[in-house]
Parts: sequence; C-alpha cells; structure tokens
Amino acid sequence: MGSGDGEATVIEQWARVRGRLRSEVGEAAYRSWLTPLTLAGARNGKLRLAVPTRFMRDWVASNYAARLDVLWSEEDPSIAGIEIVVQPPARPSPKPSAGDAMLGGSGDEACATGKTAASFAGNAARAINTAPSVSSYSVSQDSESAAAARERISASLDPRLTFENFVVGKPNELAYAAARRIAEAPTAPFNPLFLYGGVGLGKTHLMHAIGLHIKKQTPERRIIYLSAEKFMYQFVRALRTKDTMAFKEQFRSVDVLMIDDVQFIGGREATQEEFFHTFNALVDQNRQVVISADKSPSDLEGVEERMRSRLGWGLVADIHPTTYELRLGILQARAEQSSLDIPVKVLEFLAHKITSNVRELEGALNRIVAHGTLVGRPITLENTQEVLHDLLRANDRRVTIEEIQKRVSAHFNVRVADMHSARRARAVARPRQVAMYLSKQLTSRSLPEIGRKFGGRDHTTVMHAVRKVEELKATDSGFAEDVELLRRMLEA
Repeated sequence: MGSGDGEATVIEQWARVRGRLRSEVGEAAYRSWLTPLTLAGARNGKLRLAVPTRFMRDWVASNYAARLDVLWSEEDPSIAGIEIVVQPPARPSPKPSAGDAMLGGSGDEACATGKTAASFAGNAARAINTAPSVSSYSVSQDSESAAAARERISASLDPRLTFENFVVGKPNELAYAAARRIAEAPTAPFNPLFLYGGVGLGKTHLMHAIGLHIKKQTPERRIIYLSAEKFMYQFVRALRTKDTMAFKEQFRSVDVLMIDDVQFIGGREATQEEFFHTFNALVDQNRQVVISADKSPSDLEGVEERMRSRLGWGLVADIHPTTYELRLGILQARAEQSSLDIPVKVLEFLAHKITSNVRELEGALNRIVAHGTLVGRPITLENTQEVLHDLLRANDRRVTIEEIQKRVSAHFNVRVADMHSARRARAVARPRQVAMYLSKQLTSRSLPEIGRKFGGRDHTTVMHAVRKVEELKATDSGFAEDVELLRRMLEA
C-alpha cells in the first residue's frame, strides 16, 4: 500500500468514510454494526475491512458494503472495491503500541503523525500477509462455543411433549397441522407461525414437539426455544455486560427460533426493538420463527403497531377452548399410559367438570392415579369427588380473574386498565391488591399466573398483596366488609 505518507492518507480516508457513514445510519446502528470494523489491508486493488465474526461479516456485507464501496470511491477512485473478511481479534499484548491500538480500535480518532503512519504501515503489512482469505459470502461450520452458548440460552425440551402424545380435536387441529408442517419442512413454509390461545390449551406442547421432531430428523439444524421473559433477561444481561454483539449473533444465527408467551414483552420498548430486529433478520434469511401468546397479534397490549403487523404476516393459528369430546379423548389417552384401571364414568365426570384448561385436567387425573397407587383405594366416582373436592369447587364457581378485575374496578371507581398499569398511587394500588387477593381466594390460578394477569407482575408482588389485604381486614372493619361484599357478589 505504499509509503508511510500513503498509509496516513488511507487512515484519514477511513476516518472520513466512517464519519460519513455514522451520520447516515445513526448512532445506534453505527455502534451495533460498524464500530468493530477495522482496516485490515489490501489485496488485488481492493481494500479489506475486517470484522470479528462470520455473523457480523454477513450482516455488514448485506447491509453496508454497497454504501462503503461508494464512499471509498469518492475518497479514492483508484480503489477497485471493498472486501469484508472475518479476522478474530488478536489477544492484546502486555504493552500494546499506539499503532496496534489504532489498527484494532474503532478508528474514529485517526491520527496522521509519522509515528502512527509508520505503525499502521507495519501492521497493515502483517494484516495483508496473515489476514484469512475468506470470501465475503463463505459459510463456516457452527463452532462448539456457539453451540454451547445456544444450549445455555435455550430451555430444555420435554421429551414427553411430542406430536405423538398430542391429542388432536377440532379446537386445535389447525395449530397441530401447522406445527407438524413446520417440523417436517426443510425450509420455512410460512413465517412466522403464531400460536395463540388460553392457558393450558397446548401451545407450549406444540412448540416442544416441533423442537423435538427437528432435533430427531435433522440434528444439524440450530434451535433456540425459550420464554419471552428469558429473552428479556438475556437482552438486559447483554446490555449490562456490554456484550450485545454476542447476544445478536446467538439469536440471529439460528435456523429455528421459538419464543413462548410473547405478550410479556408488551410495554418494554428496548426489548421490543431488539426482538423486532432479530425477527426481521431471521425472516429475511428464511429462518423459521415460531411464536406463542395468549392473544392474537392484533390484540397484544403494549406492543408497537409495526410488531403486531409483522407477527401477523405468516400463519396465525388459534387454539380454541377444549370441547367435551377433546377433553375426554385427552383423559382416555393419558389413562392408557397408567397402569391402573380407571372407570369410564370417572373420565366422563372429569371431562364434564374440569373445563378450564388441559393442564388442570391432566393434573386432576394425576392426583387420582397417585392417590390410587399410594393409598391403595379403588378409583371410583365417590373417591374421585373426595380427592378433588377443592379443584371441583373452584371449577364450579368458574370465577375468572378478568371478572374479578372488572367487579373490583367498578366497586372502587377505578379503570380496569389500572389493574395492569404501573401506577402506585394508593387509590389505584389498594383496589389492585384486593383484586389479587380475591384472585388467589376464588380461582385455582398459581401466583405467577395471577401476577401475569396484573401487568406481568412477579409472584412475590401477589404474595405481598394477599398479606396486606389480610392485615387490613384484621384492623379495618369497613375494609373487611368491602372485601367480603365483593367475594359474595363474585360467588353469587
């Protein structure tokens, strides 16, 4: 690349190119994608720009190479073009020189002194001789470290939740067929697959079944399955450790990404932004995305319009509440897996009585089987009613958390939206605590499930609300009467 003066000129040109690109793409995109770019030398009249990973190389080549080529041509018409290569950063020496820092750094603070130019010349020569001869579009094999990172991020797939163990009926036949098609197709047949429905209707089962089938049939495909809450945790952790590039590469280099309960990213702008870009990057590369939520894309609260629109682009499959026939079929399938003889009348009774969700239905059957096995009493209709008395009573009431929120909001003259908001004023917080308390008393929902219905709050918040209401009831007779009145109205 010529003399020291020539090298200094190249450094100055590189600094101007970066400055212009920075002003064009904005600070966020510049920091994410262009800060790691370093000047690696030249080959056959082309300037070589190095990035530390293959993922970054592909992204920069696809999104910024053409513009870099134009900007460099304006700076120096003799440049034949730009080549983006992968060059992992070298381990820092104990006492790095100024030239080493310049070559490996961001390049924003370019210096044209003779010393810096000479240092750059030496480093550039070494870079030309040692830079890997990698095509801008070559694809390397998945590294062991990347695979290990995905294993740490991805939730474990339950081997019991297979397609073979999923009972199909009219309420879930579309979701099942779509999930099966995705698991068997070599490329994405529709993207994304968006599964939605109430709690315990089979969304998570289908996502596990997709992952298990792909791992069995094509184990080389890279899969990440996790909840939206864990996605948020990983993103926040990457921000805190200033390691967002590793986060981006882990999630955007997979073949199949499955995220459960995506409604929990509502209202979290930074996480939504990152999820949106991850989603776009995967769909643009025809990588499969599978999403689940408790509502359809258009009904997701606190989610940006562009995100709702994107989520609805592929196939949206609703899993409807179970019918009696489907519940009975599920119970019969599970009963066959048991070593005990369960009378048909017991199964029919459960299918009639427990209508809320499949998870609760299977839990009831497990309790009956466990009681029969451990205690040794025969499984009869009478014994079933005795063992499940609390669960049957809760289902007889059929009080929902939504009904509780509406009734409590009307009683205390606050908006239903305040039940989900972050407002902490006592006029809002106290009714919210009462609604949480009544949800714990009048439904069979777990503390985490109740917390999610109140704006994605933690289960410890629900525990605090229950304790607070119980304390106030003991010391304030007027408050106790209010809560008791609400309870009677809801149970009526």
